[in-house]
Amino acid sequence: MSLWPHLLHPWWLLLLPPLAWLLWKILHRQRRAGRWQLLLPAAFHPWLLAGGSGRADRRPWIYLGLAWLLGVLALIGPSWQRIEQPATQRIDPLVVVLELTPQMLATDLTPSRLEQARRKILDLLRARSDAQTAIVVYAGSAHTLVPLSNDMLTARNLLDALKPSIMPEPGERADLAVLLGRQLLDHGAQGAGRLLLITDGLTTEEQQGIRKALHGKGSSFSLLAVGSASGAPILQEDGTYLKDAQGSILLPRLDEASLRRFADSLDGRYQRMGHSDRDLRALGLLNANHGVNITNEDAMLRLQRWADQGYWLLLPLLLLAACAGRRGWLFCLPLLMLCASPRPAMAFEFRDLWLRPDQQGQLLLEEQRPAEAAQRFADFRWRGVALYQAGEYAAAAQAFAQGGQASDHYNRGNALAQLGQYEAAIDAYDQALELQADLKPAQHNKELLENLLRQREAESSAANNTQESAQNNPAQSTSENAQAAPQHDAEHDGHVDSSRPGNPDSTLQNRQPQDQQPSDAQAQSTTAQNDSTELGDTPAAEDGLSDERRQALEQWLRQIPDEPSELLRRKFWYQQQQRQENPR
Repeated sequence: MSLWPHLLHPWWLLLLPPLAWLLWKILHRQRRAGRWQLLLPAAFHPWLLAGGSGRADRRPWIYLGLAWLLGVLALIGPSWQRIEQPATQRIDPLVVVLELTPQMLATDLTPSRLEQARRKILDLLRARSDAQTAIVVYAGSAHTLVPLSNDMLTARNLLDALKPSIMPEPGERADLAVLLGRQLLDHGAQGAGRLLLITDGLTTEEQQGIRKALHGKGSSFSLLAVGSASGAPILQEDGTYLKDAQGSILLPRLDEASLRRFADSLDGRYQRMGHSDRDLRALGLLNANHGVNITNEDAMLRLQRWADQGYWLLLPLLLLAACAGRRGWLFCLPLLMLCASPRPAMAFEFRDLWLRPDQQGQLLLEEQRPAEAAQRFADFRWRGVALYQAGEYAAAAQAFAQGGQASDHYNRGNALAQLGQYEAAIDAYDQALELQADLKPAQHNKELLENLLRQREAESSAANNTQESAQNNPAQSTSENAQAAPQHDAEHDGHVDSSRPGNPDSTLQNRQPQDQQPSDAQAQSTTAQNDSTELGDTPAAEDGLSDERRQALEQWLRQIPDEPSELLRRKFWYQQQQRQENPR
């Protein structure tokens, strides 16, 4: 750091002479206009002139000149510190298109084709940490998993949640995925960039659609085949093997010759996936110099870039402008003395300058701060999701009540169920099913709540019968009532044992509201655990459960399986519904 400042824009100093002349002209004009002592008799000066002189106050013009001087000094860009910037910048956007069909569960590659493809993508992301990469998955429909970015942490978390069952439409539409990849490159990289398709086979219709989507840009297309010519059975998620209509076990085989011919016809590149990185190197995806622009000017100026610190001079300039905004502004100058007194540090959110409130809330959700995210969201659905994750179910229900879609009523029903308002929750599920009859989660939760209400009515009737029989035969039931008192009290405290498998609270506890985004995948992975620990804070559980039963409930809730892929499944399902309702 140098004591003498370096001037980034010294030519602004040329403004000082004309500004000085203008200020002198103004002062001279003011002095001539204020010579009242020459026009009035000396005897009247003490009574008609302020302070006995006709001279105008020069202090406002002096402060005006000071403001001009500060402005010019800020414009010249004084700097005391050099900053080092890289002379190279890698501009190499890439869209990875991954097949996510049941065929990817084949075990001809250990442990499966999908797992090998996932590891290959992670290796590619690590090698391209300084470049932008997007990921698109497809089956019967195509969806963006990760937009163009270099955020490897988010990409890794989302890749771990991939499985074929999250896709809303069965089938194989690689052409739609390639078209979506081209759209990402057009919108985020001005059309530049490359496409990598990871698949085990392409139909004739898919090849024609891909050829049309590329628009003659086949040289930027690479194909990485996954699988083997011998094939292997498809081990499904339930542990059984996938069979065809005749009951025979399917053995998907890799048609390497067809895929190679198709890539060659597009003037693209083809490789078969292996265990090493030779396939990625052959495709040119690990070339560190690809997309790197190096210029002699950047190399020469790399150590000659200074940090412009002229903006600090704007602070006193703004203070002078604020003081001059009203009459009697000179009395505001003593406020400068307050700058020397210690003041509490005020946090400044740099993201406020560049991110919308919804984007800020989404980042807070990723950071596991749902309560703060709820205060940032402007969209009521996002706000409801954040409130739900924060355990504020009443506020979440009010937020979801603003919407009229089936997902809004479903999410409102979940929030009401968490509050113990089961009848209102059933009504919300009914409204969701009226709008969308095939919404299975709403139907499932409704049945659970109805079973719980019937169970409560049966227990209440049984308890009333027991009490009536005890009143009719008090002598006979004295000892029985003494032994059954603890259980009787537990059943009549107005709450049901939430540790039973039939309680919908435990089932709903692991369900998340819809309309979330892929960036919430990290928050989704811990939702079940957070909800299980927060359940004891809800009014129903806090007032009616004893310590032993609450501990048993929490222990049972910890056994609920965590499914981070459920978020992606609902997101893709919602996107597909939107496409069907609003076809292009």
